Amino acid sequence: MDVKKSLLFIPDISGFTHFVQTTEVRHSEHVIAELLEVLISANTQSMRLAEVEGDALLFYKENQIPSQEKLLAQIETMYTAFYSHLKMMEANRICPCRACASAPNLKLKIVLHCGELQFMTVQKNRKPFGEMVIQAHRLLKNSIDSDNYVLISEQLANVIGLNATYESNLFTFRESVDTYDGKNISYLFAEIDTNKLQLLGFEPPEIIVTKSEPDFVLKRKMPIDAYSLFELITNYRYRHIWVDGVEEFQFNENEVTREGTEHVCVINGKHFNFTTVIKQVPMEQLVYGELTTDPPPVEKLYQFYIIEPIDENHSILRVEQYWKTKTFFQKILMALVGKKQFSNGLTTSINKLYQLISSRQIALN
Repeated sequence: MDVKKSLLFIPDISGFTHFVQTTEVRHSEHVIAELLEVLISANTQSMRLAEVEGDALLFYKENQIPSQEKLLAQIETMYTAFYSHLKMMEANRICPCRACASAPNLKLKIVLHCGELQFMTVQKNRKPFGEMVIQAHRLLKNSIDSDNYVLISEQLANVIGLNATYESNLFTFRESVDTYDGKNISYLFAEIDTNKLQLLGFEPPEIIVTKSEPDFVLKRKMPIDAYSLFELITNYRYRHIWVDGVEEFQFNENEVTREGTEHVCVINGKHFNFTTVIKQVPMEQLVYGELTTDPPPVEKLYQFYIIEPIDENHSILRVEQYWKTKTFFQKILMALVGKKQFSNGLTTSINKLYQLISSRQIALN
């Protein structure tokens, strides 16, 4: 094996342009960012990440090319991670927007190439460039009639001893050639059947069943459409603006809120951990819920924001709180102090949210 040859490895999310152009920007960029993070974490061959190119990643391995077995395993690992995450996103989705609903339609293609790699340094960052990089990107614009495949250039296939007769449970390679600037570039490709991937397991969403009446209910007509109100409540970037007494919200800014996502609310220097939960509501309603086990004197506090559309400019917001106490002493404290404190805090927050919406001080994007 020629040790001077380097590897280029480019995972590219298929359907990115259509996905971004036809869905809400605020969530489509989060979905893509999550998937790129998943692909980066699935790098098992210690490849260096040269660049994030919008919907694609440019990995390289300098002066070294893994064996055929390791490269095919790396490819399978990335496809498994990618589609496992899409499956989790679909199962745990709470957001009704087009970006979150259509994310499972995204596909993945991976292009591999090799050759002598050149580098340039830009602002102290060493990046590959040159003919090999140009050829790899040209191979992304091929004639394969699929959005879900792996493509291995003939040059790399020769180095790792891969030929068109190779066949396994996941890979069945075929030969093809495309012409770029009058030059033919040959390659092998295999379409990926996602049904043959051993997808990773995840915790299924837990549907909270509220058997009793809420301990506190607040209902208010809001001067905003249901979907925008849902975004305002579930997007943690806005929480510090309207939630009463909050000093800081800590959360993953590149993650779409879904069942199981977590955030931390800092009040008076104390950290309260929240987890997103869901419960069943009528089909025409939207619901977001959260659970915390931190605030005394309760063992658990469930809070559900239920939104019912009225028209394109108005909706009804119903907030329900459920408290679970473990001891008789906790029940007494809640009756004497806790109930009033929690209900007052929630009422103040919803009033601030109403004023925020009415004054048009915030633009959702």
